[in-house]
Parts: sequence; structure tokens; C-alpha cells
Amino acid sequence: MRTRTLLLGLLLGLAALLLPALPATAADNGTWGVFPTPPAGAAMTDRAYFFHQGSAGTTVSDSATIVNSSDKELTFQIFATDAVNTPVGGAFALLPVETKPKDVGTWIALPPETKTTVTVPPKGRKDLPFSVKVPADATPGDHVGGIVALNTAVEGIQEEGKVKVGVKRQVGARLYFRVPGPVTPGLSVEDVKVSRPAPLLPWVKDARAKISYSLVNRGNVVVEPKVAVSAEGLFGRRVLDRPARELKLVLLPGQRIELTEDWADAPQSDWVTVDITAGASAYPDLVSVSDTEFLAVPWPALGALLVLAGAGITVWVLRRRRRTGPEQPEEAQDLAEVR
Repeated sequence: MRTRTLLLGLLLGLAALLLPALPATAADNGTWGVFPTPPAGAAMTDRAYFFHQGSAGTTVSDSATIVNSSDKELTFQIFATDAVNTPVGGAFALLPVETKPKDVGTWIALPPETKTTVTVPPKGRKDLPFSVKVPADATPGDHVGGIVALNTAVEGIQEEGKVKVGVKRQVGARLYFRVPGPVTPGLSVEDVKVSRPAPLLPWVKDARAKISYSLVNRGNVVVEPKVAVSAEGLFGRRVLDRPARELKLVLLPGQRIELTEDWADAPQSDWVTVDITAGASAYPDLVSVSDTEFLAVPWPALGALLVLAGAGITVWVLRRRRRTGPEQPEEAQDLAEVR
């Protein structure tokens, strides 16, 4: 029973963590959605997410709306939590209900009715006022989290070995909260690596390579990074040049993400230096550069050539020995000279 409960928790956590980084639109999965409450008398809101700021010790109020677009009644568990970036790929994600928040998620006070569950009628909506109380020791900068509606109904069954577990879905609206004070944007490129499996037949097929690197937000504000990738071979020859492009992701303060770049036509014989340059349009002076070097050698082909060369030398030596015949011992040669 404990194993089953643990697996269920892991699956729920995985489903919650895989909330993709999307353009600025309300959080909606087609069945239900969570977004800032529209102004009185309005059916829609022009706010994609919650954006607020307040000094330490202040309280800010707002309201979240849960919309049920389906033809049946839905029941939700509502909770506030922190945001993170997924370690691989850097997608925006909200922590699952099993994980206790440590930052802005603890600042949010939801209405008493959310302590149990909230039911929304078919084609209906539910407005939930909430407040954000900034603690006295809050650090300046951006604090990011969200308000989540977790459907209490099990929407699918997944098998893990002999154990079957239920999977639930959740949708969350982002909440960006800035505490005034010194703003320190920080972005670092680290751990640049190149993996390159050499083709069996060099120069006949392209040599594919994969460039991997880490981006780390070492500042106290959100950064939307852009990255340029370049590489030079021997004598400064440019072998790769990808201009800076927006990654379409939001890198949160303190987060570290792993990214990759596919390189379809990497050099097959060269000494290459790969450079990763990261920046952010909102902070023109924020630039980080890191590089790595690798030796491109067609090892399979080189190994085959060495084997063939070794075989050729062996054949040549054997043939030479057969032509000259066996050498006479030195003592026999001396006797022949005396006679």
C-alpha cells in the first residue's frame, strides 16, 4: 500500500511539473482554466497572469477565477505554490501539491473554502479572492509562484510494474511578485560540452554532434535569455555561426537549467573551439560567454587504417623473410671461411 501511495505521489508530481512554458495566455487545458478575475461586469480579462509588487510588510489583494468549460460538474483542490524551471529544457513549472512551498507560495492566503475542495458547475466559474502578505524579511527582487486548481477526479490509470496508479491533472496561473530594492540581473553560461559520435565512413555521411550547456540565473530578477552559438576550427576558420535568438523561456532567480544544441554537420577532422554567448534583451549589459574545445578525429576510419597498415607491414615482413631464407649461424659462417 505504501508503494502504491508513493508511486501515485510521484506521478502526480510529474504531471504537475510538466506545465509547459507558453506564451502570455491564461492557463487553460481546454476543460478548465485558472486566470485573474475579470473586472466587474466583464466576461474576459486582459491580464494573462498575476503581476504585483509590494514592500516588505505590505499586503496586496486580488482574485483568481476558476472556469469550468465542460458539461459536467468539476471538483478541485486549490492551493498556492512556488514556481521552478524544469532542470532539462527550462520549462516553467509549478510545484505539485505534495511539495511545500518556501517562497511566495507561503505568502498567499486563499479563502477558507479552499481548505477542503471547490466545486464549479458545468459551464460555470468560481471567483476566489486571495491576498499576498509580504514578510518583513522578504528579499528584493522577483518571487514567482502560482495558484493551482487540481482536479480531484482520476483521469487515467498508469501501470508501474504490477502496481496501477491514478493520474490527476492540474492547471495553474502564474504569479509574479516583485519586492522593491536593488535589482541585480545575473546570467551565467557553464559546463559547455560537445558529444560527437564519429561516423563509420568519414566524409561520406555528416558527423552529427550535440552541444550541451547550463544556464544559471544568479541574480534576483527573472531573465528571458537569448543565446548565440559559434565555433571556430584551425586558423580561425568559422565552422558554426548561429546568431543570438530568444529561447522563449523565463529563467527564474536561482534556477539552473540544462540545454542542448544539435549540430548536424560538425567537422570530422579539426581542432574546434565552441563558444556559447548568453544575454537578455531587457538587460543589454548582461552578457556571459563560455567555451570548450574538442578534437574532431574520424576514429573508426583511423582505426581501420591502422589495422590495414599493420596487416600490410606484417605481410611485407613475412614475404621478405621467405625471399632471403633462413640466416646461417655465425659459427657456421666462420667454419666456411676457414675451409
